[in-house]
Amino acid sequence: MIIVVVGTILTGLALLVLVYWLTKDNLSKYDLPQGQRFSPGNATAVADSAAAVKALNKRLRGASGRLEKMPWSQRILSMRETMDNFFAGAKIASLVTSVDAAGVPAEWVVAPGADSSRRLLYIHGGAFMAGSAKGYRVLTDKLSAITNSAVLAIDYRLMPENKRLDCVEDCRISYDWMLENGPQGPDAMAPTAVFVAGDSAGGNLTLALLAWARDNQRRSPNAALALSPVTDARFVSPSIVGNLDSDVILKPLAKRLAWVPGFMIGLAGRYMAGHKASDPVVSPLLGDLAGLPPILVLASDCEILRDDGRRYVNKAVEAGTDASLMLWDNVPHVWPIFYPDLPEAAEALDQVEIFFKRHA
Repeated sequence: MIIVVVGTILTGLALLVLVYWLTKDNLSKYDLPQGQRFSPGNATAVADSAAAVKALNKRLRGASGRLEKMPWSQRILSMRETMDNFFAGAKIASLVTSVDAAGVPAEWVVAPGADSSRRLLYIHGGAFMAGSAKGYRVLTDKLSAITNSAVLAIDYRLMPENKRLDCVEDCRISYDWMLENGPQGPDAMAPTAVFVAGDSAGGNLTLALLAWARDNQRRSPNAALALSPVTDARFVSPSIVGNLDSDVILKPLAKRLAWVPGFMIGLAGRYMAGHKASDPVVSPLLGDLAGLPPILVLASDCEILRDDGRRYVNKAVEAGTDASLMLWDNVPHVWPIFYPDLPEAAEALDQVEIFFKRHA
């Protein structure tokens, strides 16, 4: 009996090792170069930045720290509530109008004086399980102003009630709809400029959308922005574990996975998503990155998704795409959303504005 049990265990381990080597790839070559780095300049700027980050981290821990002890079902509901209401008291200048984007709930966010013939599709983050257009109005309001465009912020279907590919489909539907509709309704004229942007999970969906548009004869965006994107759904980038303790926002979600081998995380991801994690549709890093529009990726040097962005940019550049990576020190995941409380948020948005103007 013991021999049978031991034999079964060894066979199982051998199969796991086989799966690992069959799925192993050499992406470490894309860990360099490291990208353009931004740090506070003088002593006063360093002190101001440190104080702002400390205050923000305290608020974030208060909002997300309790998630670590919750069961998954309760954790997801709490995440959604927190993300939808974190900026509830913030004032914005834009006009917000709810709209049905061919079946996808969405809202137009239009800053005063913004040119509605210029359009930007914004895809929110939230681990594919949380987030909403409402919760991102601080950021979409600012993006409308700095890009001089009407922002279409969408509420794509969320997991686990829906499948991973439902998120992808809603982004495609919304993009097609935006090409033919503006804040005033159906538009016979083509938009004068088109942009796509997203953060975290939304950054993943943004990058996947670019490849889909290229391969399906859709108008290519003038440029795209990905803030702290997930690019590899197998979660095998070095910073996933290396930056776990320093990532105040994503640590509650990722802590339980820190000890799990990467290939097993990939298998778990496939089970949760109902889709193969190595498919470029859900892992843009693993696809063909040639022939894409100009892409700007922003990431924090202390977040777990840093190397997802780094590897994507370096591979895209190798493929001939105009892509660039900007890294900020000691800021939280998707820090531009904390404008104007965080000095680095304003600095990052200045770089975003320069980027979009260059490709308008």
